Amino acid sequence: MHDIRAIRENPAAFDAALSRRGSAPVSSDILALDEARRGKILAAETAQAEQNKASKEVGAAKARGDEAEFERLRALVAEKKAEIAAMQAEAKELDTQLTDLLAGLPNLPAEDVPQGADEADNVELHRWGTPRQMDFAPKEHFDLASVQDGMDFETAAKLSGARFVLLSGAVARIHRALAQFMLDTHGEQNGLTEVNGPVLVLSEMMYGTGQLPKFGEDSYQTREGWWLIPTSEVSLTNIVNGSTIAEDYLPRRYTAHSLCFRSEAGSAGKDTRGMLRQHQFEKVEMVSVTHPDHSDAEQKRMLRCAEGILEALGIPYRTIVLCTGDMGFGARRTYDIEAWLPGQNTYREISSVSTCGDFQARRMNARFKPADGGKPQFVHTLNGSGLAVGRCLIAVLENGQNADGSVTLPQALAPYLGGKLTLNTDGTLS
Repeated sequence: MHDIRAIRENPAAFDAALSRRGSAPVSSDILALDEARRGKILAAETAQAEQNKASKEVGAAKARGDEAEFERLRALVAEKKAEIAAMQAEAKELDTQLTDLLAGLPNLPAEDVPQGADEADNVELHRWGTPRQMDFAPKEHFDLASVQDGMDFETAAKLSGARFVLLSGAVARIHRALAQFMLDTHGEQNGLTEVNGPVLVLSEMMYGTGQLPKFGEDSYQTREGWWLIPTSEVSLTNIVNGSTIAEDYLPRRYTAHSLCFRSEAGSAGKDTRGMLRQHQFEKVEMVSVTHPDHSDAEQKRMLRCAEGILEALGIPYRTIVLCTGDMGFGARRTYDIEAWLPGQNTYREISSVSTCGDFQARRMNARFKPADGGKPQFVHTLNGSGLAVGRCLIAVLENGQNADGSVTLPQALAPYLGGKLTLNTDGTLS
């Protein structure tokens, strides 16, 4: 959500920033609604004052026996009451229109975000690791002999339709081990508080993080009205929804491993084979709630937390900053981490780390009270994948594959796999 006062003060700057994301100028529409809304509020307040004055005079007229004046004033009070109700209703309707307009506008990009139209204009920042030179043609994860029995798309399609997978045996265990490794690393080394939260949330929570109202088709809603979370960003960020917290309570750093659900609307034909794009998947999420002065540094800290997971697993990756045309709705800056997948001979996204500034906090009305006793301010919120578990599984399998179809697993997973670090061609661990 945007600050209406900032738009009033500098509408040209607002339109210029919004235009960097490909949006048309809209400040004139915003200000017209805002002026009409404030006009109705002022008119209602003026009428209320007139009603109050007349109400006081009614008793005086009655006391002195002036029936004509008494009836005139009583009629005036009734008339003003009806006027006030009508103007308040009009002001409320205009306020709803203004809120809906503002709620549909994306966050403004940070000044250092590169200008661009789509992913082709993203800027690479750095790379880590060297893709392994294989003396055989690398395969995609689902074609590996050691994986095929433990990664069943046919049975999953029978159960649920397309874009689902049934993991079993050693493959399921490796998937679970990756999630546990991520959680332990973030909790024990990176200072995040582990949370196990609900995957069903209210509409207000989806609104707070920006999934509603614009992107409802991307998520699933139950008959009872709950939404299945597209990511635990929704559950974790909304912990501070409607709260005013003490400054010394910041920063709050959370992590959670959860099921995530996305309809993948508009992705027909994309990544239809394998586990890259699923309706149901698992992710270890990171969320930070910070003081505004510290959010940029916090984003870099979170980025290093995510990168550190890949480094510990020995997965080559590259980090890019998204251009204005490729950022998500609520982000003001996003770093993507892309893991090397030898089966596809390319890097694919495995984490996005975004800072939202006060964009989500305004939607959630989440504030902090400054230690010096000043006026409450909106917190800043950040979120990032730490990492997408299924995509991490893909990266581990493909980077560790051997010519015979077996997989050598990362040493970091040894404590979670009983020291067994070879996925054999028969689907067992040894």
